[in-house]
Amino acid sequence: MAVVLSVDAMGGDHGVNVTVPACIRFLKEHLDVSLILVGDRDTIYKHIGDNLSLYSDRIDVVHSTEVVGMDESPQAAMRNKKDSSMRVAINLIKQGKAGAVVSAGNTGALMAIARYVLRTMDGIERPAIAKILPAIKSDVCVLDLGANLESSPEHLLQFGIMGAQLMKAVTGKAAPSVGILNIGSEDIKGHEEIKKASALLKTSGLNFYGNVEGDDINKGTVDVIVCDGFTGNVALKTIEGVARMIGFFIRQEFNRSILAKIMGLISLPVLKRVKNTLDHRKYNGAVLLGLNGLVIKSHGGADAVGFYYALKQAYHEINAGVITMLQDYLVKHKEILNREEPRKELLEFKDLNML
Repeated sequence: MAVVLSVDAMGGDHGVNVTVPACIRFLKEHLDVSLILVGDRDTIYKHIGDNLSLYSDRIDVVHSTEVVGMDESPQAAMRNKKDSSMRVAINLIKQGKAGAVVSAGNTGALMAIARYVLRTMDGIERPAIAKILPAIKSDVCVLDLGANLESSPEHLLQFGIMGAQLMKAVTGKAAPSVGILNIGSEDIKGHEEIKKASALLKTSGLNFYGNVEGDDINKGTVDVIVCDGFTGNVALKTIEGVARMIGFFIRQEFNRSILAKIMGLISLPVLKRVKNTLDHRKYNGAVLLGLNGLVIKSHGGADAVGFYYALKQAYHEINAGVITMLQDYLVKHKEILNREEPRKELLEFKDLNML
């Protein structure tokens, strides 16, 4: 069966200038995929150009009249733009016409609209932004990366469950290890909310490792690291900043002298391999985990290569059955969630405004 992805073609800093070329490349390299591009019909067709004749049976365009601005408040996007490319693209999942949606648009608006349209899974009170990052030992899933300013111990337990099931689906590991981000590895470290969350995770049936520190993210000490959205967002931006700094210093050193430039040329094959491994565009795309549907958030400033990899993430997570696996787990393990009737409140706008 063909995989169908819904694409918010107008979202992000660059809109169709990035999304359409990425979609064309993705169709060329994935013959079992069909794409639904949502946005201004004339603009999208103009950018597709002659490629339409090549992929007419696997590409569809759904017209929408509005675009959510990157600096627009989640409230305004929710209430005033019901025909936005973002909302129409998400509606396609609700209607069963697509298996996932990919958007580079406003993160807060995407979370608010996706939560309103798709709702959270039974047993999950708040969705989390989850991203799989490269690490020394193996890739690591970190969540939450910014959906929730504050998280209760119960929320952190839910994040651990969701992250473990995501990694189980995409890596095939039977029991992914889970750690909780803290200021020290000892049980006595951290504030009371972290200690309570740790106690819940210990008795959850998950493969709980215990406390991990910031450097464990890059070490790959565990498969899943849970934290509140404020902490996770700061950690992610710090990692991105350090990566850019290292790249800057390497270029600076190889340009210091003629001898350094010669050494740089000799080292070029190795440097290219390192650059390819650490290319942030290959890790573009975070999943809004906990919703009744697969929503992938691309970085707003991503280029066509980065957006291509966000599409690729959606494709792999559909094939891995992430949503079904998580839903099945929640049904079978209701007792560990500590709530017979989980709350279904919308994310508070104070949280969404941070995104």
